[in-house]
Amino acid sequence: MTLSAGPTSVPLLSVRGLTKLFGSFAACNGVDLDIAPGEIHALLGENGAGKSTLVKMLFGVLQPSAGEILWEGRSVAINSPGEARQLGIGMVFQHFSLFEALTVAENIALSLDPKISLAKISDEAAALSKAYGLPLDPNAHVADLSVGERQRIEIVRALLQNPKLIILDEPTSVLTPQEADRLFETLFKLRSEGRSVLYISHRLEEVQRICDRATVLRHGKVTGACDPKQETPGSLARMMVGSEVAQVHRDGNAALGEVGLEVRNLSVPARTPFAMSLKNISMTVRAGEVLAVAGVAGNGQSELFDALSGEFPVTDDAAIRIRGKAVGRLGINGRRLLGAGFVPEERHGHAAVSAMSLSDNLLLARSRSDKRAFLSGGAASIIRYDAIRSAARRICEKMDVRKSGDDPLAGSLSGGNLQKFIVGRELDRQPTVLIVNQPTWGVDAGAASRIRQALIDLAKAGSAVVVISQDLDEIFEVATNIAVISEGRLSPAEPAGSLTLERIGLLMGGIHESHPVPEAAHAH
Repeated sequence: MTLSAGPTSVPLLSVRGLTKLFGSFAACNGVDLDIAPGEIHALLGENGAGKSTLVKMLFGVLQPSAGEILWEGRSVAINSPGEARQLGIGMVFQHFSLFEALTVAENIALSLDPKISLAKISDEAAALSKAYGLPLDPNAHVADLSVGERQRIEIVRALLQNPKLIILDEPTSVLTPQEADRLFETLFKLRSEGRSVLYISHRLEEVQRICDRATVLRHGKVTGACDPKQETPGSLARMMVGSEVAQVHRDGNAALGEVGLEVRNLSVPARTPFAMSLKNISMTVRAGEVLAVAGVAGNGQSELFDALSGEFPVTDDAAIRIRGKAVGRLGINGRRLLGAGFVPEERHGHAAVSAMSLSDNLLLARSRSDKRAFLSGGAASIIRYDAIRSAARRICEKMDVRKSGDDPLAGSLSGGNLQKFIVGRELDRQPTVLIVNQPTWGVDAGAASRIRQALIDLAKAGSAVVVISQDLDEIFEVATNIAVISEGRLSPAEPAGSLTLERIGLLMGGIHESHPVPEAAHAH
């Protein structure tokens, strides 16, 4: 039975009038919140609503400007994550707090009692990860792991601390439906033991499914609370954004044109012992087409993106062709000069430099020919920052990027708003070929809708688009054709309308041509 905060029960955690100012900007403004023992409590809001700021105060990463935090009825000051953990608060961040040069076990050890031996931590982490269906090698280096595997480290690390309250920020954004189901079973078990969960997610269907109560933030203020099970995804989205969320529409598939991207028998050996090798990858993507690549995290998605983008050129020049030209040995800029655009999965440090402004990030991502629009003069060119800032403003307006200043640092934007800027930055070039890895990871419903519609519209305008995604709902929403990557092999692309979730699940499990698919799996 779920506990709820009533007149006679003391909430596990309460906040009263919690406020956080950054200069004159109130990221959180007088927030009140109660979390009862033994409940899964959703914290909802669009990107930039104040959710991350609030939970960072609860975990001691940020200090409140005003207000009070009460733990089990007692007023407390949480000055650091260590103090939060001592109280019994654990947290899984959306953006990972991991040291890439260390192993899985070493990263976990940093947040535990230093008296516990590394061998014991390795054993406990391996056992816990196996029990919860989140497989991890404790001896693997984080630098060699996929985004999905890194998320598993965060979840296991938090669970090993045996918390009374665990804060989860977008925990399923890089999990398959099956992995998410196992996580939910874990959360139900924690709830049955009287523990509490503060759950942040933009996946409103899962909020409905697992959460007992929900608090909604908008522009840093609490605007409502509800029982998610009594709501619909549409009504929850309206509470978050204050208006209807635009629906993604396709209006029929565009007429296919010339081949924009062609890959033939691409094989790439694993660069590290923990990476995935690519095995005879072939695909053809035409103008007007959105080819979606589905798959479980760690099955070669990152390696495929690296090869297609030129971040790691391949030895066989003819294995990859952009608009008919062999580009296998070309780097990123060489492929950009042919009209290609790329959006990697990791926003911070890969797609954008957090410590640089949006306009500087825009300039960095332009190829030599693109940069000419921002230069003046002859041989000794001068950068026209007015033109760069104007372009950055144009992108922000078109993609509805919410920001605190005219040209802020990329790191000051919420995850979803930075993602909208990064996608908009590539769309602004009107690429003839666009390759996007996890386009809406960790973004709210409104931002996801805008990004997905932009990808569909780009294809409709005559571009060839490849979307690598672990979100099956997203894949069915944007794709004209779908292929599945499993253990570094890519299944033949099939029309999205002919595929079912069951068949994709079989392909994700590694069933290709050598393993016949039951006829029932083909049925609509």
